[in-house]
Amino acid sequence: MNSVNVPDIIVSRLPVYLRALQYMAANGSTTTSSQELGEKVGISAAQIRKDLSQFGEFGKQGTGYHIPFLIDRLCQILKVERVWDVVLVGMGELGHAILRYQGFLNRGFRIVACYDSDPAKIGTLVSQFKIEDVNNLVTNIKGTNVKMAMLTVPASVAQQVTDKLVESGVRGILNYAPLSLTVPPGVRVQYIDPVIGLQRMAYYLSEK
Repeated sequence: MNSVNVPDIIVSRLPVYLRALQYMAANGSTTTSSQELGEKVGISAAQIRKDLSQFGEFGKQGTGYHIPFLIDRLCQILKVERVWDVVLVGMGELGHAILRYQGFLNRGFRIVACYDSDPAKIGTLVSQFKIEDVNNLVTNIKGTNVKMAMLTVPASVAQQVTDKLVESGVRGILNYAPLSLTVPPGVRVQYIDPVIGLQRMAYYLSEK
């Protein structure tokens, strides 16, 4: 099946499978089954088989999946067999925490620059990064390999910064600001809002 036609809900589960498989490989496992993988990620074996079948055949009846092969194939499908350059916009507490997080590079992503609009922050160092002026974002990024950005700015300026990112050639935005962004066709936005996650969990919690 053409990857464009694969439902987004399936694509969203692939990184979960990949993370579990990498953990299993790091602990010495070389083969697994859809049943075992399902138990580790909380998804039914049947659903895992159905999801993976969208992209071809990965296992054999009775022998299961070869973990290194499945990891390689999932990395190819998700296009993280390469390293993607990412910019971070918004250097508040969340931005600082993300910049110091060490888990991006070994999973296919490398933060290459960070931006803010606060004159008191511009030019200061965080880890090995100098905070750049967001007004220079388009000039700095346009024509480079940067196609992804993480947005950790206040909601009041998120759309304005998004417009700059789109103008600079960014095609994927991970948005932490609590609002929906307007982007042109061909630009993908993923939203991370902890409150929404908590609200979803609250629905399932029975009152005592």
